[in-house]
Amino acid sequence: MSILVIQAPHLSSAHTEQLAALACAQGVQKLSQTAARLLEFDPATYEEVAARCAELNIDLARLDRIQPFSDCRILAMDMDSTLINIECIDEIADIAGRKEQVATITEAAMRGEIKDFSESLTRRVALLKGVPAQALERVYDERLHLNAGAARLIESAHQSGLKTLLVSGGFTFFTQRLQARLGLSEIHANTLEIENGLLTGRVLGPIIDAQAKADKLTALAQNLGAKNDQIIAMGDGANDLKMLSLAKYGVAYRAKPVVRAQAPFALDNSGLDAVLNWFA
Repeated sequence: MSILVIQAPHLSSAHTEQLAALACAQGVQKLSQTAARLLEFDPATYEEVAARCAELNIDLARLDRIQPFSDCRILAMDMDSTLINIECIDEIADIAGRKEQVATITEAAMRGEIKDFSESLTRRVALLKGVPAQALERVYDERLHLNAGAARLIESAHQSGLKTLLVSGGFTFFTQRLQARLGLSEIHANTLEIENGLLTGRVLGPIIDAQAKADKLTALAQNLGAKNDQIIAMGDGANDLKMLSLAKYGVAYRAKPVVRAQAPFALDNSGLDAVLNWFA
């Protein structure tokens, strides 16, 4: 079976009908006000349909079948700009009046222009030397919000028996609080060194980079006996690509172009819980 799932915050009937006709779909299954499935479409039309969806700001996913969500075993996610709305390190720097310097490096790393993530993180954290640790609390309390659909997706994953993995190039200060808040199964991130209430500008222990993210997902998959088609992985930056490649459902979430180009799935307009419409 060839299936297209179309989704957008405001998916009109007119656009659904237009795309169904363009795809030569044999049927339309309306899922909600924001999503529909186009059934038995003509694969030869895919590129044209994809181009039209991009013009209309509609997310498109191509599936060969609709499997039960409970058949999956793992939901793995990046934190900054994926699960949450901010890049935590940029916001810490902003409170300290150093955002421009740090954000420039962050953006270059996310786009893949700085190939060594560990180097980019080390450079950025060094710029935080002397910042009061209290700045971390302010970022969490005042600026950090879950991205749309995050809570529903994670709750649905837990209800269906999936393990949730948050693996981040960000910091344990935030991942620990999100684990407590959302009941996440497993978390991995970097630890900022703090002395006398101030950031030292150093990270403790090995840095969680692209390979470490992939390794953490691989280890969990092996522990659970999870196969490629039982893994959903979501991220937005270049350091997520190795992790995304391990999952059949590798999702570029409002991602940088280098990630969008390589990931098999993308959500550019819908919330994180749009993933649920790919499953029964």
